[in-house]
Amino acid sequence: MTKSLPPEEEIKELRKTLLRHSRLYHELDDPEISDAGYDRLMARLLHLESRFPQFMTQDSPTRRVGAPPLTSFESARHSLPMLSLDNAFEDSDVKDFHNRCAKILKSDDILYTVEPKLDGVAIELIYENGILIRAATRGDGTTGEVITDNARTIRFIPLTLKDDGLPSKLEVRGEVIIRKQDFEELNQRRGAKGESLFANPRNAAAGSLRQLDSRITASRPLGIYAYGVGDLSGISFESHSSLMGYLARLGFPVNDLMRPGLTIDQVLDYYRELEDRRDSLPYEIDGMVIKVDSSDFQKILGIKTRSPRWAIAYKFPAVEETTTLKDILVQVGRTGILTPVAVLEPVEIGGVVVSRATLHNQDQISEMDIRVGDTVLVKRAGDVIPKVTKPVISLRDGTETPFVMPRVCPVCRGDVHRIPGEVALKCVNASCPAQLKEHIRHFVSKKA
Repeated sequence: MTKSLPPEEEIKELRKTLLRHSRLYHELDDPEISDAGYDRLMARLLHLESRFPQFMTQDSPTRRVGAPPLTSFESARHSLPMLSLDNAFEDSDVKDFHNRCAKILKSDDILYTVEPKLDGVAIELIYENGILIRAATRGDGTTGEVITDNARTIRFIPLTLKDDGLPSKLEVRGEVIIRKQDFEELNQRRGAKGESLFANPRNAAAGSLRQLDSRITASRPLGIYAYGVGDLSGISFESHSSLMGYLARLGFPVNDLMRPGLTIDQVLDYYRELEDRRDSLPYEIDGMVIKVDSSDFQKILGIKTRSPRWAIAYKFPAVEETTTLKDILVQVGRTGILTPVAVLEPVEIGGVVVSRATLHNQDQISEMDIRVGDTVLVKRAGDVIPKVTKPVISLRDGTETPFVMPRVCPVCRGDVHRIPGEVALKCVNASCPAQLKEHIRHFVSKKA
């Protein structure tokens, strides 16, 4: 997608792209871009729709969370939407969030409850008269997949609740996870059986939850942490922290790194503490969730279309590692576009071994002065398309060689032209075998 598109067309393209990646992430557990990349696309769409409201539609991804449920499970509507969270990436974003809350509340005296942002799968557990009657995934935020039998196999989920003041109906929301050590052992067992390995704990948890045979789910090391409620009939709490204390007393696991009653400055200090502890924790986290603690304040602040005004997720920076750039290959896509790809000395980033990364185009390679043989920084944030961010020039020994895009197609040896107004090079031979191969692959793919 290019920035030169007219606003209406760029909005349409962004919607199609976001819906596709949302389905890959939420439905198929096969993401192709990082969370940060998805967030940037969503931020761009939100920006364009705010500038050009005449192009808003009811089915825009900005009005939805996640993706529609798979048809292989029964569907169920949530009595209250399972909302997403707006994201913060800098301290200034968090302070802006605080200032927005203070302006609406007409008070700067706001306390927050914070907790690690777990990299798992959100579900809802519905209890009637203390008995678990239904469990469902988030789905698209409005409708989820019913996974009650699978949820009952997770030993950390109470099947019955006992409390003198128990409401007749209670909807508990939590994040299902697999701990790092359990994930490694699960993959070891799968490898020994010749089965495919899971890419990361989040994908393993999602795949385990959505097994049609609950006996398979029961064999997986799933855990859960409660983080809130949906419908709460006949009982109320003055704060989010008191609600979480109540859920803990009922037997729901509540994260022991949750911190209530923090000022905004204390929130930022704790964020840095969590970031420092990130790698040593037994489970994957990708940031911190910040919530206005007062229930009265939450009601005043209310919600937007897809997120509450009283909460925000402060994301950690994407994970980076250094490795050696061994070679640069040039791939030819379906439309003839030539794309340079970095061949890397394999390196583990965020639990995944990375051996290739995108370099986008010649202009970017030249601008960053990336050379074959360089030690490079590679960034990955849960995606399957890692990115070379820069060379480590101080480690050069003189053997590194600059890279120049070929003047002819590396596959058919046909002419290569630069597209007017763009940085991309294109093979103009319509009979290029690489293009034909990609055309056939596209033709038989689901997205076609």
